Amino acid sequence: MSRATVLKGTGGVWHVRLADGEIRQAAMRGRLKQNEGESLKLAVGDDVEIEGVDGASWAISAILPRRSVLARRAPGTAYGERVVAANIDEVIVVFAAAKPDPHERMLDRFLVIAAANEIPARIVVNKVELVANGAAQARFGEYERIGYPVHYTSVKTRAGLDELRDMLAGRVSALTGPSGVGKSSLLNSIYPGLDLRVGEISESVNKGRHTTVGAEMHPLPNGGYVMDTPGLREVGTWGLDANDLAACFIEFRPFLGECRFGDCRHLVEPDCGVRTAVEQGQISAARYESYSRLLEDLVGQKARG
Repeated sequence: MSRATVLKGTGGVWHVRLADGEIRQAAMRGRLKQNEGESLKLAVGDDVEIEGVDGASWAISAILPRRSVLARRAPGTAYGERVVAANIDEVIVVFAAAKPDPHERMLDRFLVIAAANEIPARIVVNKVELVANGAAQARFGEYERIGYPVHYTSVKTRAGLDELRDMLAGRVSALTGPSGVGKSSLLNSIYPGLDLRVGEISESVNKGRHTTVGAEMHPLPNGGYVMDTPGLREVGTWGLDANDLAACFIEFRPFLGECRFGDCRHLVEPDCGVRTAVEQGQISAARYESYSRLLEDLVGQKARG
């Protein structure tokens, strides 16, 4: 029996990497699938145990405990969550400075998911060559102010790519964000041997076409792994309690103990430390609006069961 890390999976066949770098193909044992049921589906990034079958093939016999997960809402109207990646050290949320235009509320949703799972997050603003000098920094500077590392990058000019490569070294990082922002292009530019497919931006709808069909983890030459995850059109916060949402906005945390009521939701309650901070400019009105919208979503999810 050997320990391995899941790199990708297609049609029930999973590519796993052993500690010595050897890559094997393995299927899940039927017994394991039956025992795990719907509660734990195998995901890219999982650490597993594999064993030989008939001396010619390999089977995954155990999924080892996860230290972290990145999950998203299942497609369409289905309820529940889908684990996109497991055992990651950091979430890197990639947005474009333009084409497609960035939507900060969507960015806030990604950051909340990372915070809810206690995964550090950083932001990459790509395609900065498409906007005026300083425009991207002016738009995303609030995130730097509240404590998120922000990288400004361009594949065309190679701005910020060396710093991003150094940051990725030795870590298991999951790149996520909307479609079309250039995640695959970034990885191809930093590590040319990856050869990820690159999609075009649809000018008619200003949304990226999905080119990555499933999460895939790539070993890096300078140590660590990077996961290229599918473009996420719909980001969900399933499993997050509405009462825990405020703590997922990192700039809210210093003010959470200043509310009159211990169960304050920071909407209409009197003597609310968070709303006072918004009024005094210590919390941005835009971030507070994102919080209010997300809280409404979470309450609605609970009401629907």
